[in-house]
Amino acid sequence: MLQRIRNRKGFTLVELMIVVAIIGILAAIAIPNFLQFRLKAKTSEAKSNLGAIRSTEVAYFAEWNFYIGNEAGNPGTGTLDGAKRPWDTNTTFSIIGFAPEGQVYYDYALLPAGTTFNLQSAGFSGTATGDLDDDNNNAVFETNATGGELIKSGGEY
Repeated sequence: MLQRIRNRKGFTLVELMIVVAIIGILAAIAIPNFLQFRLKAKTSEAKSNLGAIRSTEVAYFAEWNFYIGNEAGNPGTGTLDGAKRPWDTNTTFSIIGFAPEGQVYYDYALLPAGTTFNLQSAGFSGTATGDLDDDNNNAVFETNATGGELIKSGGEY
């Protein structure tokens, strides 16, 4: 009978507990990194949409010889909590032909509000404002007619 017990194959409870502990340590390291990478991926929405806004503004200027401004914020719900919100299609953005696909994380604005630029030397400023990590510190991305790079200010995400 002692021979039969020794020939059993399998893992002991101690070996299984060591494996569970190792998996727990790896998860504790990987999950925060995954959450941060997910937030960084969501910021690509702002960068992509601001690039499209800049392209449509420049194309509109090429045809009509002035830029469009005066859009305070779209979707403009007033809550920047990292949740997706539907895009309002009845705004100044429809004049230049810009509309993102689906819902958005950021509020988009054309500044300065209340101004339509009529001079060739004047330009526009487009912003994307959001708070994806819900820390009450808004991240703001900005583009304009002259610069090709995005300017980032405010919070981390």
